[in-house]
Amino acid sequence: MKDISDREMTPKRQADATPHAASLIEGMRDFGYTLETAMADIIDNAITAGASKVEILAETTGEEPWISIIDNGSGMDEAGLIEAMRPGSKNPLNERGDHDLGRFGLGLKSASFSQCRQLTVISRKDGVTSAATWDLDRVAETNVWTVDLEDDLSGIPAADHLPEHGTVVLWRKLDRLSTGYRQDSAKRAAEINKALSGAERHLRLCFHRYMEGTRPRTVLLLNGRKLFPIDPFARDHKATQTDPVEQLPLTRGIVETQCFTLPHHKMMSQAAWDELGEPEGHLRSQGFYIYREKRLIIAGSWLGLARQTELTKLARVRVDIPNTMDADWKIDVRKVNAHMPPVVRERLRRIIERLQGTSKRTYKRRGQKLVDDRKLPFWSRIQQDGRIIYRPNVDHPSISGFEESLPEEFRNGFRTCLKLIGSGLPMESLHADMLGGAEDVFAEEADFASLSEGAETAIRILRGTGMTVSDIVANLCSNEPLRSHKDAVRRLADDIEQEEAR
Repeated sequence: MKDISDREMTPKRQADATPHAASLIEGMRDFGYTLETAMADIIDNAITAGASKVEILAETTGEEPWISIIDNGSGMDEAGLIEAMRPGSKNPLNERGDHDLGRFGLGLKSASFSQCRQLTVISRKDGVTSAATWDLDRVAETNVWTVDLEDDLSGIPAADHLPEHGTVVLWRKLDRLSTGYRQDSAKRAAEINKALSGAERHLRLCFHRYMEGTRPRTVLLLNGRKLFPIDPFARDHKATQTDPVEQLPLTRGIVETQCFTLPHHKMMSQAAWDELGEPEGHLRSQGFYIYREKRLIIAGSWLGLARQTELTKLARVRVDIPNTMDADWKIDVRKVNAHMPPVVRERLRRIIERLQGTSKRTYKRRGQKLVDDRKLPFWSRIQQDGRIIYRPNVDHPSISGFEESLPEEFRNGFRTCLKLIGSGLPMESLHADMLGGAEDVFAEEADFASLSEGAETAIRILRGTGMTVSDIVANLCSNEPLRSHKDAVRRLADDIEQEEAR
């Protein structure tokens, strides 16, 4: 009978388990990339290579449409290019440079295959040009892991755009970008152009810190048109509230956080406000913005630490992590998902509590004027039994003055009408509309001609209390509908004052 040591020395049998090229390479097409995340993965490589300019060129109207991403980075020699074309060319456990945006050595291939069946990479380094092509139709036929080395570039689109040093990534056979890939050329062009338009905003946001004024800067172009960054924190706006930077030192690096509270939408132009919130709106874009080496990974989510609410939609937190923490954060191949380590979650939970209070104060600031006794709102905000009730302010001089002008037999009916208006507020509809986008909900506008009689009544009553014209205007115009007609109210008050003086 053999003892345990004898059994341990017996060599194990082995079998060849080399993956089938045709099967595995098709599987690499389904990692979940969209056009924008695939393009971002290619741009990652360009930035890692030191590119100061990245241009996206697309030919969508021809019979064989193509998309290319061209950079002026360091480029590759033939050996480097062949290695870059190899699936899994880098081990994610290997140590990377401080600003390396790569992860698994799969991005170039998996991102490209997700959009096309033919990938050509042309690169130039030290004056030497090299080119190689993966053709998935050829792999399907041969079931062999081989790329075609290209010696003649004359028939390859975008090859003439290769700079003195840098790389061209060319996608052809764009079967995933159009349902009309082999049929209707007009429909195919429309679908590809629509996808490119949708990808543009993602790239402007994803790489905004590389595109901004700090050096070195990376310029992004789409078919010759320069793209401008989208800063999700509106740092250039004077009303943005910015907290100090905080650092959390951990074993594998430092996590850096900074909190921002956006300005109220009434303090921004409509175009600037829409750009910050599109395409899903500000309710969905609040929360954490997680960056890996300044490249955006997650744009807007509380990651289970808080709810996204209307009153906190101005709150955003920048979270910067180094690439040494990829495993801790479980960064995926597409670089669009991450999971916080427990120690970071606990720290950010405390940050959220503080930040949400700031956002709520900013968003409610105009509403808080309704409970200021020194103002004269048309609506009273009343807290009763844990509920908030809105009702017409019967003490407003425009309302009380009109009531006093009525014959006694009509006054009770007038008060009943006011109660009906207050109790008939469509709260469910208002609540739904506010959740959908509070900035899109407006009170009906009224010209001053329709308000002048009530304004005159209010001014005369307030003059009778001894209030100055300035105080009257300040109080009456503290809220709508008279806030939009402040100059007209002032002129009316001046006329009444002069009339009384005569």
